[in-house]
Amino acid sequence: MRAFVAVVEAGALSKAARQLHVSQPALSQTITALERRLGVQLLVRTSTGVRATDAGTTLLGEARAVLARHEQALAALARHTTTGVLRVGIPLELPPELLPSALARLAEAYPETRVQARHLSSVAQVAALRAGELDVGLVRERPPGPDLDAVLVVAEDVGVLLAAELAEKLGSPVRLEDLAGLEWFAFARAGSPAWYDELAAILRSHGLDVGPEVPEEQRLIVELKIPAVSSGGAYAFAPPEWPYPMPDTVRWVPLAGRPIVRRTWAVWPAASHRRDLASFVAALEAHRQD
Repeated sequence: MRAFVAVVEAGALSKAARQLHVSQPALSQTITALERRLGVQLLVRTSTGVRATDAGTTLLGEARAVLARHEQALAALARHTTTGVLRVGIPLELPPELLPSALARLAEAYPETRVQARHLSSVAQVAALRAGELDVGLVRERPPGPDLDAVLVVAEDVGVLLAAELAEKLGSPVRLEDLAGLEWFAFARAGSPAWYDELAAILRSHGLDVGPEVPEEQRLIVELKIPAVSSGGAYAFAPPEWPYPMPDTVRWVPLAGRPIVRRTWAVWPAASHRRDLASFVAALEAHRQD
């Protein structure tokens, strides 16, 4: 019924399939099976999309009522399926609107759930998830293995922070090759190996020296990016919506060709049945789609 409602509201199988995160053939088979089970034709398929038949219009109203009642039942049972606290792992430099939007939706759906946030690297978050110390994490590399589920919630075209005078000289957008001779203000590889290796490979492919690895015990302090690049001898990567104060001595500049995309996944234990967690992840995903 949920698939049928999505198809009618979208007006096309392809659009509904994207919204439901299934393939179009699988969605078509679902609708065909529903029609076969009910013994009536529900949709008329045309070259421009689909529309509901008279029987389909009747089912649409009933299906919406059934689904609404289903959600009410789940909400009523929420206090039996949550622990009251949702422990969330947070990386640095998230888009400023991501968490407030998702937390507002969570508070509306599950007002009794309290959120505890911890700033941790991707590796530390995955370890905490597997140790039962986090309920959901926001990480910069998708972890392998069947024990954790993941969904992409952010994809950002990374730009570069430069001293204002240097940014003026290089112009906008700046080519990665033009950063040759500057020092990369990097982070410790141990915190997010896959993301570090991806960045390093891109830099090397553009003829840039990645420099020595940052010691594992040295934490990346975002506020240090500003003084590091202000002198004009270094550069640092940052997303376009960098959620920190930017002085006049530093500029954010986009990269020519958009060579670097930073992705953030929401990750949680595959065995979890928490409805508030599912609501929080759905809100994160909805923010990306919006």
